[in-house]
Amino acid sequence: MTNSKPSNQSPKPHPDLIRAVLANGIPLLDVRAESEFAQGSIPNSTNLPILNDQERTRVGTTYKQQGSAAAERVGQRLVHGQIRTDRTSAWANFCKAHTHAYLTCWRGGRRSEIAQSWLSESGIEIDRIPGGYKSMRQACLATLANENAEKDWLVLAGKTGTAKTVVINQVTGSIDLEGIANHRGSAFGARATPQPTPATFENQLAAEFLRHNQDSLLVEDESRTIGRLALPESWHTTMQAAPVVLIETSLEFRSQHIKREYVTEPMREGVSAATLKTQYLDALNRINRRLGGFNYKVIAELLSDAFAGRRDHGEWIAQLLEKYYDPMYQFQLKNKHKRVVMKGDHSAVLDYLSDRGHGGVL
Repeated sequence: MTNSKPSNQSPKPHPDLIRAVLANGIPLLDVRAESEFAQGSIPNSTNLPILNDQERTRVGTTYKQQGSAAAERVGQRLVHGQIRTDRTSAWANFCKAHTHAYLTCWRGGRRSEIAQSWLSESGIEIDRIPGGYKSMRQACLATLANENAEKDWLVLAGKTGTAKTVVINQVTGSIDLEGIANHRGSAFGARATPQPTPATFENQLAAEFLRHNQDSLLVEDESRTIGRLALPESWHTTMQAAPVVLIETSLEFRSQHIKREYVTEPMREGVSAATLKTQYLDALNRINRRLGGFNYKVIAELLSDAFAGRRDHGEWIAQLLEKYYDPMYQFQLKNKHKRVVMKGDHSAVLDYLSDRGHGGVL
């Protein structure tokens, strides 16, 4: 790594470097406060603040009231002695474990400059990201807005439960939108862990796009939102015009696939039956009006009986598919049937994708 000397000026943004860091997943040491990092982060970054939230608030208040020199004096008083030693030691351990890492704060300015200086005093040199997190965030937004036309997009569609995400993760040249969003994309699709913030989601999406090295990009058919997260407008617009590959499978296959993904696997991972029952009854209640009172009552009873061990989960899932998801899908398919370039079962779809450059299991 090059030897960077601290300066009084924040380094100017360097687009090529930033794109390389994003595309290659180069580790980042992010010294922003916890709340800043929680609002938005770059993939493969580790948060080790130079000022924690409480300290940053005190420094910020001083800055507003007395100016930058006074604020820096307050920061030095707050982070001194053993606190400074401990934080520098944590940074040093990170740098030793990630020898090609870069350092960043909000603008690549004073906080990362001070951290860089303290590390240098301990014998460790690390470069700063020019412009900091802000410049990286801007690069991510520019990538999402301007570069989608560089690829030939292909959308993988199919009724709910056709294992589209399994195919997405099985072949090369794809981006798993639901995986990045940490949501399965349906009213019942919430996972045990929370979704990322919008900024973190977009940053990860941009990094995945920059990492994508094929002419053809395969994504799953999605609405504009995945859970509470929205796809970039340009992406959604492109997806609405892209050729469609349609997976066709039986109702039995789909209900059993959903049973495994939504019931069996979460319970194997430690989610209780009571938690899942409450989650799915809540989701069912949210679609009550569209489902209709009679269908709602039947499915709710089947769901409750299944979690009580009196019925198979495939029964309520099949009813939900037939009464709610399939009619909605058929309506949506009318708007995209002219874009369907191929339809078939999983084997036929995989063969077609292989011919389009998406062959090989990841």
